[in-house]
Amino acid sequence: MRIRAAVLPVALGSALAIAEAVKVFRNAGRAQRPREHPPVVTERVSVLLPARNEAHRIAPTVLSLLAQTGVADLEILVLDDNSDDGTGELVTKLANGDPRLRVLHGRPLAAGWKGKPHACMQLAETATGSVLVFVDADVEFAPHAMAASVTQLREAKLGLLSPFPRQVMGSAAERIYQPLVNWTLMATMSSDIDPETGLPPTVVANGQFLVFDADAYRAAGGHAAVKQAVLDDGGMLFAVLGSGGKAAAVDGTGLAACRMYSGARELVDGHTKWLCEWVNTPRKVAEVSGAVLLLHVLPALAALRGSRVGLAGYLGVAATRITLARRFGEPPLPYSFTHPVAGVMSVGLIVESRRRQKRNLRTWKGRAV
Repeated sequence: MRIRAAVLPVALGSALAIAEAVKVFRNAGRAQRPREHPPVVTERVSVLLPARNEAHRIAPTVLSLLAQTGVADLEILVLDDNSDDGTGELVTKLANGDPRLRVLHGRPLAAGWKGKPHACMQLAETATGSVLVFVDADVEFAPHAMAASVTQLREAKLGLLSPFPRQVMGSAAERIYQPLVNWTLMATMSSDIDPETGLPPTVVANGQFLVFDADAYRAAGGHAAVKQAVLDDGGMLFAVLGSGGKAAAVDGTGLAACRMYSGARELVDGHTKWLCEWVNTPRKVAEVSGAVLLLHVLPALAALRGSRVGLAGYLGVAATRITLARRFGEPPLPYSFTHPVAGVMSVGLIVESRRRQKRNLRTWKGRAV
């Protein structure tokens, strides 16, 4: 009975892991990419970049935006959100008088708002485009990125398009954990295709690169609808869906690249600032942590003890990590085989995020979260 009791969780975890791996394989094979050679976009496109103390990394982003092709009427607005490191002055210097780019000076953070939604709201108030593209200061764009994403937004008749950039990774911690960004996209992507858009509906969005129809953005309430949200990207996604708009996430590997966090400490600070917003009750902590350990950690531990069933579950997931790494331009080996370590890290980050939330220890960009 003891042997059987030990085998059952391993068998269950491995079966669920393989089922999830099959879903990830399938979605990776059908994930759409925007056109590599899009037509010229003639409508006005406003690219909106909130920036707070980003002088150390904003230059490649700004230069890649100024190098955009295929958009006949491009407006680039950068909001210097009360930086004290010369971010605004650097962006002005990079613009070198280019009339397409303007630097705005952010108002002090208003009561009842989080920093990023407040900055995005000010950008949207000033923007004049029929398409609003919100981008982060650490994303570098291919020259055709705006034309391609706007073309797909219009062809699919979407209110929101979320291209997922290629995740650039440096440290070992990043290479182990950050592939979960695209893993999550593939694991949560719907198995259905919306007949109106030709794309699977999405329940996740990536705030590094969000492309809105301006009317759909305003119908959703703009960033005022998510003014207290740490996860403003997910909040805006559901605001668009709630107001009757359509949304989709696509493979933006060929459009943009982003090093989300530099090193282990920044990775921990970055993820702990928002995970407690997603896993926001003790019950959810237990459910999510339990599922992660069952599917992504237990089979590997069992495999180390000679379980063939555990080995099958572990290798199924590792194979999907290799597939996604090749698809999304991530380092495949040996980090694809460290997926169980990423699972343990996930549980640790969830618990730490809840701890910091309870003790009001979460900060980002020098502000309390």
